This record gives sequence, structure tokens and C-alpha cells, in this order.
Amino acid sequence: MSKLIPPHGGKGLTCCLLEGAELDAEKKKAEGLKKITVSHREVGDLIMMGIGGFSPLTGFMTKADWKGVCENCQLADGTFWPIPVTLDANKEDADAINIGDEIALYDAEGDEIMATMQVTEKFEMTEADKIFECEKCYMGEGTPTAEEFWKIAKDDHPGVQMVMDQKAFNLAGPVKVLSEAEYPTKYADVYARPAESRKMFEDRGWSDVAALQLRNPMHRSHEYLCKIAVEVCDGVYIHSLVGNLKPGDIPADVRVKCIDSLVKNYFVEKNVIQGGYPLDMRYAGPREGLLHATFRQNYGCSKMIIGRDHAGVGDYYGAFDAQEIFHTDLVKGMMDIEIFEADHTAFSKVVGDVIMMREAPEGHKKEDFIFLSGTKVRAKLAAGEDLPVEFARPEVAKILMGHYQNA
Repeated sequence: MSKLIPPHGGKGLTCCLLEGAELDAEKKKAEGLKKITVSHREVGDLIMMGIGGFSPLTGFMTKADWKGVCENCQLADGTFWPIPVTLDANKEDADAINIGDEIALYDAEGDEIMATMQVTEKFEMTEADKIFECEKCYMGEGTPTAEEFWKIAKDDHPGVQMVMDQKAFNLAGPVKVLSEAEYPTKYADVYARPAESRKMFEDRGWSDVAALQLRNPMHRSHEYLCKIAVEVCDGVYIHSLVGNLKPGDIPADVRVKCIDSLVKNYFVEKNVIQGGYPLDMRYAGPREGLLHATFRQNYGCSKMIIGRDHAGVGDYYGAFDAQEIFHTDLVKGMMDIEIFEADHTAFSKVVGDVIMMREAPEGHKKEDFIFLSGTKVRAKLAAGEDLPVEFARPEVAKILMGHYQNA
């Protein structure tokens, strides 16, 4: 039997999701508890704690955890964790909750009970606290000073806006997760819990698995990276975000169809598995790259493909900041998963295929490559123009064109 990498944190998969009679009893109890409505981002965090994706987390962070994660990527007990996982509440709700109280957490629409939680701490998040979190977790080399960062980020960076829009207090404590929302049904073909992905890897005899993070449609550069990874690993887990994105990004169901088409037509299917996970993007660049690697270890992946502008947005981060952070003192020795560092990939007119630019034959010039940004792709599709075959396979281009024509 294959031996997979152990889950992060040394405690195995810590799953807070209830099932069976225990679930039924907790749902009944929850109906009598104080109701708190949570954001879509918090719903995703709850589900990841429920299914073990956020192992070893079992609840929302205390102030000491939050501060330690912001400052040095460590929980109060020293466990590595790169991004705050917090639950916000307004002052009225926070004042009505006593330490030790149990509360019921409902989805943003207030229709479904997502979890119960025992409140062990509540703490105020001042504007200065929120700015501290943003500067520690969202500021990159693209904006080297805090002044430059805030000049544009406060109005333009979706992750920063998410933090600054949070309510005045945070509630901390362990959770019991009661629902996986719509993900198991809406994305039945790809949604998988970490225990399930691990079983799929083991059934195939895989022990060394590379994860490819996707939030955009899979194009030929992604295809190339997967095929390179297969050469040094047992298999690749194409793991797409199926939570919320920023306006203008391609919906998850369309991206899933694109991946299906590529796998069936251009891969050896036994080397690739497609999966989906329920988080919202935070667009935190390097810090989010660390988060992606951390929970991919829980899914059973021993390597994480980190390419150009991983989890970035706009010009806030340097092209390879998300690779470089793995080599800093902040991170070295703190994670078991390794990264597969990918250079900028593009179609070479000289070679006649997609290659990493660092591996281009001597004499290659910039004009020998075909580049197409996501912005240009969306503009072409919106205008009804075909995508170049050097960028996207015809099957993928057809799916994307159909989406834009019906939007």
C-alpha cells in the first residue's frame, strides 16, 4: 500500500463534521440557540474544519492565535498556520453572548444551520487591528511600503476590503459542523473530503502526489505544468476552488467542464484526478500560497505546484513572491509538503509548444513567445473572438465561448 504524507499538525485529520444520530441531535439543539449569521467566506472555513481540510484547526481563532498567525504564521501553541481563520460579529450580538455560551451559525441567507459553536473568547477588532492584519497578510513586493499599499488597496484589493468590512468583534471557540452546504450535490463529480482524496490516491498506489491549484479555466500552460509534474510524481490532483471568486472570474462549473475536457482528450487519465474544495479566494498572494500548500497536505498531496502570481490580484505581488516565501525563515522547517516551482510558461513559436521560459533554447527572444493574459482572454471571449490554439485547446475554447455567449 502507498504511504501518503501525514496531515498537517501531527494530529491526523481533525474533522468537526457530525453525522448520523449525533448530527440529528445537534441540529435539534441548535434550533434553541442564539442565531449568528456568517459570511460565505466563513461558511467555507467551517466546511474545511468540518471535513478535515483545515486540520488541525477545530474552531475559530482566539486573539492570541490571530496575532501569532499575522505576525509569524504560528498559532499560540506554535503550530504553523499562515492565514487568520476568524468569525466576526457585530457589537450587539457580541454583547448578548457570554463566554461559555453555545451559539448556532447560519449561512448568509439565514436559511441553513451550518454549525454550532461554544464561545470561549470574544475580542474587539479595531480599525488598527484590521489594518495590522492586512499589512501582515496581504501586502506584497508589488507595493513595498505600507503607504503605497494603502493608497490603492483600501479601494481595490478584494481581500483587504473583505477584512476591513468585517464587523467590530471576533468570536473564538470550537465548532461542530452540521452541513457541507450545496457542495456535495452541486459539485458531486469533483467535491471530495480529504479522507476521500487520500483513499483515491491509495487505491491508485500513489504516494507522491502533486497538487495544482486552479481558480481560472485550465489552459495549455496549466496542462504543461501537470504533465511535467507527472514525470516526477505518481500523479497530479487538479484541485479547483469551487467557492466564491471576484466579479468577472469564470464560474466553477464552467472551469470543471474545461478540466474534464482536457483530461479526457490530452492526458493519460490514470495519472490525473480532478477535485474541488469549498473555500472563497482571499487573493492574499504569498500567504494564500502557504494556505493552499497547508491544506493540500491534508488532502494527501506531497507537492504543491506554485507558479507565477499564485493567488495574486492586480499588481500587489511580485511574480514569484509565492515561491520565495517558502524559502524564508518564517516558513522553512514548518511544513512537510514541498513546492514544485514553476517558471512563467508560454507557447514558443520556435519550439512549437508550451515551455517554461527558463528552459527555452539559447537565443530565444520575448517576441518568440505568445502571451495572453486572463484579461485579454476574457475580452476576446466577450467579443465573440476565438482563442488562439497556442493558448487554449479547441475543446476548452468552445466551452468558454459557450459560457460567454449565454452569460
